[in-house]
Order: sequence, then structure tokens, then C-alpha cells
Amino acid sequence: MKVNKKGALVFGALLATSALLAGCSGSATPTNTAKPEESGDTGAGESSDNALVVWVDAERVDALQGAADAYEEKTGIKVDLVGRDNNTIKDDFIQQVPTGKGPDITMGAHDWAGELSANGVVAPLELGDSAADYLDVALKASTYEGNVYLLPYAVENIAVLRNADIAPNAAASFDDMLATGAAAGLTQPFVVEQGAEGNPYHLYPFQTAFGAPVFGLNAEGGYDPTKLELGSAGGTEFAKWLSAQGKNGTAALNTDIDGAIAKENFLSGKSAYWLTGPWNVGAAVDAGINVAVDAIPSPTAIPAQPFAGVKGFYISSESKNKVAANDFLVNYIGTADVQLELYKAGNILPALKAAAEEASSDPILAGFAAAGADAVPMPAVPAMGAVWQYWGIAQAEIINGGDPTTVWAKLVTDVTAAIK
Repeated sequence: MKVNKKGALVFGALLATSALLAGCSGSATPTNTAKPEESGDTGAGESSDNALVVWVDAERVDALQGAADAYEEKTGIKVDLVGRDNNTIKDDFIQQVPTGKGPDITMGAHDWAGELSANGVVAPLELGDSAADYLDVALKASTYEGNVYLLPYAVENIAVLRNADIAPNAAASFDDMLATGAAAGLTQPFVVEQGAEGNPYHLYPFQTAFGAPVFGLNAEGGYDPTKLELGSAGGTEFAKWLSAQGKNGTAALNTDIDGAIAKENFLSGKSAYWLTGPWNVGAAVDAGINVAVDAIPSPTAIPAQPFAGVKGFYISSESKNKVAANDFLVNYIGTADVQLELYKAGNILPALKAAAEEASSDPILAGFAAAGADAVPMPAVPAMGAVWQYWGIAQAEIINGGDPTTVWAKLVTDVTAAIK
């Protein structure tokens, strides 16, 4: 998907969220550091019978004000929007809800669901017939242990940014990508953020291409932490591929390349392809790069499936007005107009199908949407903490020349023991 300057201006200043989204899950994606804003006279915000208190990151308060005003006008129930810092909102929510001082609703990432549920601070949502109106990956991500806990509003995933002046066409495969860059005279055709401790979030699409997801699925289609798939035959094959792309192979993967170096390589034209998220598109366009956004080229015949991070809203288990909270989320936040307002504030693909279709008229967003067509939700299960702890370090060791079979087997043993 070709991106020109005009398209990028529509997309706006891309924010380091996520995380996702991914950043909220402990991956290496950037996080929002905005300071809280004051709203009304509620301070931190407390649940009450005749009002709804909604915690939201500071950049999206204005985007939700219209929905809050419309809900109060329709129902007489005031909606107080309280700007909060993304870096502390989850922990504050977990700490305050049991005391009765927390909000009725909080914004958050889908992969918080396991932790929030385990702490007993969230209540299930009732989407009703509107469930069919959401992107499939958004609905899956919003569901934990058979219950929908999140009203989704945004979906984010990584893709390949391509310098179309160096590589005019999308790569047909991972090997084709490297060959095209080499033919153009580049010594490092492809860059992806790694660092000394690796970055499994960014390498996950390649792992899935070997048929090696982190966890298997349960009967309801959710992740089952008792079914660790890292130790499958596909996992071992992926480890061997990592080794072949490391320092003793093509050197396409390099732990000396962190996020800043990856960006510099692409912006300076040293690399034609950059595997990253939408938060970096603005910098590429501002640097005058003729940017195209492509699906991630697979190293096998199986499509590469990146993680999808979904952002949305949770209802507090201690809310004094759960019915109104559910109504506000489903019938006001879950509308195309509001989700498009949130898109304008954050520049992430809306979770509602109608809003996503309209927003995808932007070529940048359309490129990321296409790259995320096969995306899978980042696991929300608490067991992921044990996976992240060992996963990146093992991958970095393999990239740097460690025996792939031995190192990967130890990873599986360590993660299995940690989960148990």
C-alpha cells in the first residue's frame, strides 16, 4: 500500500501507543507518557448511582466528550471523563476498585484481561447483537475465558514499511525481500528492532509462519496456557531459521540493532524494509521516504501472523451503575461516529467494522489493516509473564550463534516450569 505525504498528513502524528497495546503487555513497543488531565470535581473519580466516571488516557478525553454529553442528554446520567496517565492507569485501577474509589469504566489494553479478571476488578460486558459489528480479531481479543470484558475501539499490529524508491514492489517472501535489497546494493536490506534481550513481539510473525504459536487454543477458541506450543516441531524449525538469519548466517537479524538504530537505517536509506508499527510512519514520511506499507513477507508457505493489540474499555466489578456503564459503552462508544473520533485522536484502525472501513480510505491505515488481516490477539492469560521472561533472551542467544535446538529446548523447559 503506497503512502504519500498527503496520505500521511491525514493519518496525523503517529503516537507511540500500545502496544500495544503491545507496550501494555510488556513488549518492546513504546508507551504513552502523557500527564493526567483534571475533569470535573471528582479527582481520581469514584463510582456513584447517578453518574459514570470514565478513566481515559489524556489524548482521548476530547474525542469522547461528544458521546458523554449525548448520553447525559438522553438519560440524565452524567458521564465524567477523567484523563489518566497510560503508564499508571492499570495499576491504579487494580488498587482502587476494591476500595470503591475507582471509576465505573477504564480504558485499557485487551491483554490486561487476565490480570484484571484474576484480581476480580472487572465485570463482563453484554454486547448482544452488536457483537457481529466488530472485527473478528477485536472480538476474540475482547473475550477471556468465555466472557467479553472489553468494548473494543482500536486494533493495532506491525507491518513492513518499504522504501518504494529502492524496492518498487512488495516482496513475495522473506528471501525475496533480502535478495531485492542486496540487488540494490544494501548491506542491511531489512531491519527490525531487537536489542540485547531480543524482541519476540516483533519476531512473532515469523514464528507463526512455522506453525509455532505460543499457546494452543481451548474449546472456546481462547488461548490455553496448558497447551504450550513453543515446544512443537514448528518451534524447533523456527529456532533453526533464527540461527540462519543471525550473525553466522545472513545477519538479517542483529541484536545490536535496537529501535533507534532500526529507525536511523531506514530513514537514511541504508535499509529498504523496516518491520515496525504505525507509530513510526510519521517519521519516515517526514524524512521524505516514499513509503509503502506491506504485509509481512513469510519465510515459509504459511502466512506470517503478527500479534494484534486491541484497546477498549472495561467496566469495574464495583461499579454502582453497571447497567448504565454497559449501555454507554455498547450504544455510544460502540458507534461508528465515536470510534472514528477516537481514530482521529490516536490514528489506529477502529475495531468497529463500519468505522474501520471508512478509516481505511487512508492509505497508511489500509496498509496496516491488510498486514493485520491474519493477525492474532496477543495472549491475555497471566501465564504470558512467564513466556516474555525467557522468550526474548533465548531468541537473542540463537541470533548470536547459540545452538538453536539446545537453546530452544531450554526455553521450553524454563517456560513450562515457570507456568507450573
